[in-house]
Amino acid sequence: MSDERRAARLERAHRHARERGVSTGLYTLVRWIVTPPLRLWFRLRVDGAEHVPAEGAAILAPNHKSFLDVFFIGLATRRPVRYMAKTEIFTAPLAWLLVRLGAFPVRRGEADADAILTACAILEQGGLLAVFPEGTRVEDPHALGSPHHGAGRLALETGAPVVPAAIAGTSHLWLGPFPKPHRVRVGFLPPLDAHELEGREDAVEELVDHALWPAVRQEYGRQLARPGLILAALAALGLGGGLLARRRRRASLPELLDVVEPLKVRRRRVRHRVAERLRVARRRS
Repeated sequence: MSDERRAARLERAHRHARERGVSTGLYTLVRWIVTPPLRLWFRLRVDGAEHVPAEGAAILAPNHKSFLDVFFIGLATRRPVRYMAKTEIFTAPLAWLLVRLGAFPVRRGEADADAILTACAILEQGGLLAVFPEGTRVEDPHALGSPHHGAGRLALETGAPVVPAAIAGTSHLWLGPFPKPHRVRVGFLPPLDAHELEGREDAVEELVDHALWPAVRQEYGRQLARPGLILAALAALGLGGGLLARRRRRASLPELLDVVEPLKVRRRRVRHRVAERLRVARRRS
């Protein structure tokens, strides 16, 4: 696909997201189709759904372990969820479907003014927007990446509250092309009001680094430490107490990594290093 056609597709996706938004009928139909199998297969459990505002602008800010996370967030809330997706998806044949289900493109690993404008437009219209502060998937089940500040800037610019959220159980979810029957837990915490920080020079850092992400980190550890039915039953019989205690100690507070670069950026860097080594080897020979 030429650069002109690709740019035109991205522009159409942004325009649709800003002006038309989610196709309510299609969103309801897809939700009705996918909810039973996903809830059954992954035994989805949701805590704190009452913390998601029933109406008006709001930002959901969960951790990110799998590309299925956005589906679980959608199943855990009653409202249609809008979300950013990498630009490569919007050159695929089914891009029109994703746009009508709430997605809009973002260029990862770089500043994207179009994505910010679309996100602001959605919030100004009273929409529910999911933003993954880590910016990419962090597959280590016992660690979270340090957050970017985009969610905080959006909250301060639009006045939308930020709802900390944690998704546990979606790391290493796939066995080849098939998803494992693994329990998934989603937890929402009370919204953070960005208005309280207006006018402060460190408002973004205070909101994201000192309020939002510590809350997500603690909730993720809590969700990860919760026993499944089998382990809970064994513990009740006095047989699995050691395993339960070990699980809770390990998951009490997940490790905090540095900011994790998108996979595309990491692969590009590896290719550049390999190419540079080949050039050096050729010059020496």
